[in-house]
Amino acid sequence: MSLLPSVSKTGAVLVTGASSGIGEQIAREFARRGYPVILVARRADKLTELAAALGTQAHVLPADLADAAQRAALPDHVAALGLTVDILVNNAGLSNLGAVAKVDPADELRLIEVDVAAVVDLSTRLVPGMVARGRGAVLNVASVGAFGPVPFQASYGAAKAFVLSYTEAMREELRGTGVTAAVVCPGPVRTGFGAAAGIPDEEAEKMLPPFLWEQADTVARVAVDGLADGRSVIVPGTPNRAAALLYRYAPHRLLLPLLGRSHPGRST
Repeated sequence: MSLLPSVSKTGAVLVTGASSGIGEQIAREFARRGYPVILVARRADKLTELAAALGTQAHVLPADLADAAQRAALPDHVAALGLTVDILVNNAGLSNLGAVAKVDPADELRLIEVDVAAVVDLSTRLVPGMVARGRGAVLNVASVGAFGPVPFQASYGAAKAFVLSYTEAMREELRGTGVTAAVVCPGPVRTGFGAAAGIPDEEAEKMLPPFLWEQADTVARVAVDGLADGRSVIVPGTPNRAAALLYRYAPHRLLLPLLGRSHPGRST
């Protein structure tokens, strides 16, 4: 039996970071399954283009999730559409590249706002309504990097570790409420996300073997299936599941020097 809330007259799936990559594909996946979707990201033009492709059940709410005021306004904007959020997908994220001694403090704090604060902010604003209605789900997007420190992407790895821990704790708190939570931890995905952080795919492919790479649409399908099946931590792809176990349990005093020496951020 699927643990996803059934499609209702006013219920919708809110997807952050929906303008590209995994977020776009998750929105497409839910739309294929008949759910109305609310698309949230900074790039209104990209959201409008996606909404046109998905049809009249797709709604656009441009917002910069690094801005606390814009995050706080989202529930009212959803209500103005005559909708409620039955499924929240916290996908929006960014990363910075380089050593802690060299990165821009403003860039690091923006990362924390988008990758950490926005997850907490939207969850605490929208989950109470799900609990009150006795139906709902939260899908948070982390990374295989959540299972251990990431030298030269220290804030990113720490942020994703937070998302993993936060989701598992929230899932336990929601037991028996009719609401569930899950976290998807993808390995490397060709989305342009790495390029935005300063690691083009071709550079990342030099440090990560080809068998670890997944496509964004595959990650989206596996994530939504995992949420429906009641899984708590979803790692798409057998090689990445093995890598996550290694990352979590291998001695960090041995593993981290290897990761640090091969990371492109070492030279920035």
